[in-house]
Amino acid sequence: MKRFVFITALLALLLSACGAPAVPTIDPAQVQASAVAAASTMIAQTQAAIPPTPVPTDTPQATPTPLDTPTAFVLPTSVLASPTTSSSSGDPCNAPLPADVPGTKTIIVIQNKSSGQANVSLYLEKTKFGQCGYRGYQLPKGNSVTITDLTYGAYDLLVWINGSKPKTLRGGPYWITSSLKWTLVIGDTNIQFLIP
Repeated sequence: MKRFVFITALLALLLSACGAPAVPTIDPAQVQASAVAAASTMIAQTQAAIPPTPVPTDTPQATPTPLDTPTAFVLPTSVLASPTTSSSSGDPCNAPLPADVPGTKTIIVIQNKSSGQANVSLYLEKTKFGQCGYRGYQLPKGNSVTITDLTYGAYDLLVWINGSKPKTLRGGPYWITSSLKWTLVIGDTNIQFLIP
């Protein structure tokens, strides 16, 4: 019987040696290297798919008014514009409007209903005749100015109110599209555009 147990044990040992091979273990360094390579490939492909960014050019933009000269205004019925066509910056829109702007004429009234003196810059955006530029007016409290030599177009208003609480107001573009009387009313906190 001892012999039988010995032979059975030996057969069991031999059969177990012929079984399935051992499961190989994964090297963590190889897993890490594969992950880094895959991530680097994805980053490179993403960068290659991004279109090139055009280099911006230095294109001068029209400025509605010179912001650093609010003291260059005169009496309400006088206009600061002179018949010049361009400014020292080379931008024809950064200059005073000529005395007679070509195009169909309109009537623009600017009323100062604020609590102080209003220094007003009225800026005309470029018209179909190529005219653009600004005019300046100084309106004491309660005064107004009527402008009859301007044309249809888009106008922006920049106002400095010199009162107990100085304030800067901006408004526009206001589209003046007929020869009727258009009114811009300056208040302490806003500009109203009264459509005829």
